Amino acid sequence: MRELGFLAPLSNCRHLKRIIFSNNSFIGILPKSLGLGNLSASLEIFVPNNCGLKGLIPNEIGNFNNLILLELIGNDLIGTVPDALGQLMRVQSLLIGRNELMGPIPANFFNIENLYHLNLRENKLSEQLSSCFGKLTSLREIFLDYDKLTSTIQSELWTNKYLRIVELSYNMFIGSVPPEIGSINTMLDLHLLGNQLSGEISTTFGGEIPNGGPFKNFTSEFFINNREFCGASQFKVKPCKYNRTRLSIENRVLKYILPSIAAVLCLAISVVYLIRCRSRNALLAAQSTSPTTIKRISYDEVLNATNKFGEENLIGKGSIGSVYKGIFSDGMIAAIKVFNIDLEGANRIFDTECQILGKIRHRNLIKVITSCSNLDLKALVLEYMPNGNLTKWLSSSNYFLNIAQRLEIMIDVACALEYLHHGYPSPIVHCDLKPNNILLDEDMVAHVADFGIAKLFSEDQRISMSKTLGTIGYMAPEYGLAGIISPMADVYSYGIVLMETFTKKKPTDDMFVGEFTMRRWVFESFPDTIMDIVDVDLVNAIDNNIRAKESCFKSVMGLALECTTDLSEERLLMKDVLTRLKKIKMESC
Repeated sequence: MRELGFLAPLSNCRHLKRIIFSNNSFIGILPKSLGLGNLSASLEIFVPNNCGLKGLIPNEIGNFNNLILLELIGNDLIGTVPDALGQLMRVQSLLIGRNELMGPIPANFFNIENLYHLNLRENKLSEQLSSCFGKLTSLREIFLDYDKLTSTIQSELWTNKYLRIVELSYNMFIGSVPPEIGSINTMLDLHLLGNQLSGEISTTFGGEIPNGGPFKNFTSEFFINNREFCGASQFKVKPCKYNRTRLSIENRVLKYILPSIAAVLCLAISVVYLIRCRSRNALLAAQSTSPTTIKRISYDEVLNATNKFGEENLIGKGSIGSVYKGIFSDGMIAAIKVFNIDLEGANRIFDTECQILGKIRHRNLIKVITSCSNLDLKALVLEYMPNGNLTKWLSSSNYFLNIAQRLEIMIDVACALEYLHHGYPSPIVHCDLKPNNILLDEDMVAHVADFGIAKLFSEDQRISMSKTLGTIGYMAPEYGLAGIISPMADVYSYGIVLMETFTKKKPTDDMFVGEFTMRRWVFESFPDTIMDIVDVDLVNAIDNNIRAKESCFKSVMGLALECTTDLSEERLLMKDVLTRLKKIKMESC
């Protein structure tokens, strides 16, 4: 079998960071020389998915010491998983599913400290699951289904208390379901279908069948042959012996759906909330500067404050819910963000917002008054922003912001991001900065909102996510392409918003097609024809000092271009962006 000839010359490219050629019809093997040249020190992303790769995975791939993402999914690779992959000490996502690989998972995999996502599904991996999985403290997502793994599921796997997704279905595991799983309160999905597990399910799982939510329409047929479940009589399972009220104080419990066939135990876990509508003490303590006295807010109070979520109270709609203006009986006015609990991921986003907003406090960040959570409602009660969002001021001819106001708003936003990135022990990345998420109070002071997909992680760590949830046009290339998140992703988004604020042109405008992006439009106008792209309302405003205006626009757009470079390491830090903006305000605008 021939090597893929076009790859070999790339080994000498000392600055190449990304190689992606997925979904093609190549037939050949990966050249060993690829990992022997200058490329081994520069490459960060290597993604040849679904393109007919044959033969062995060459050991030389282990020389890519700066690789963050490796995807070889859906090829015809054979042999064993090479030990050399364990040398990829910076790799965060390792995806080699849907191939023909055999043998064990190499022991040195468990030395990869930054490994976040591991996908070896749909291969022919055998032998037992290593107890060393517990050493991978950064690991959050494991996909090992449809392999041939044997023996028991080692209890050491569950020493990682931050696992989110564990997929071990259709292997040959035996023994019981480890009770340690019940202590992992971050778990979103656990799949153990199609194995040969036996024994009792520990009560630490919360295995009780819930009565509310989607379960209220279930019949006993959904739980046939699951004799160890307990719950209501209509499910034809045994009654629960423990006190149900004990579970109601938990923020999250795991629920189980185990429709099994013969001796196969089929188990899936998802999150259900059984807490009554109440304020979260940890979150409220961090919001001591809220505009009104903190108090418990009931579901009925929320309903009455919004006139039963009437259209006349609707402020706006988003991808995961709606925001209503609420007027409470004591005269308090608030914005009530109601999550659509029928949407996948809405509960997780609600939890994330509560977690993040409970840790932070800054004058340019939206403040939470309280939260309300039960089976029927997930809502955040937020400080009300009477002047709406930045989108309203940029997209309507009925509103106008002068140069000073626009610059002040962007300084406010920079202050918020500078605090998130540098003012907290662990940096927080917003991940979805855009004009819709920049709210304006009665004094036109900007507040950054919507932390539903924000990420909290340790200094200098970059996270690779399997799914990106940001907004097209505002996402950094590394985030939109590979799901790699760092504070630099926020810097990129900020640069795009900065461009939009002074041009009133959206990055998703019809004029931006293919490689002709908003950044390229600004870049090609900079610096000589910059006045041609600036918002005409600013240019036409009565002002004799047109040269000062031009100087201001050049400074702002130059900064925006520095924030939006393709390579994340070439972008400015947010604290430096803020310093530059303040200098521009003093000297140019």
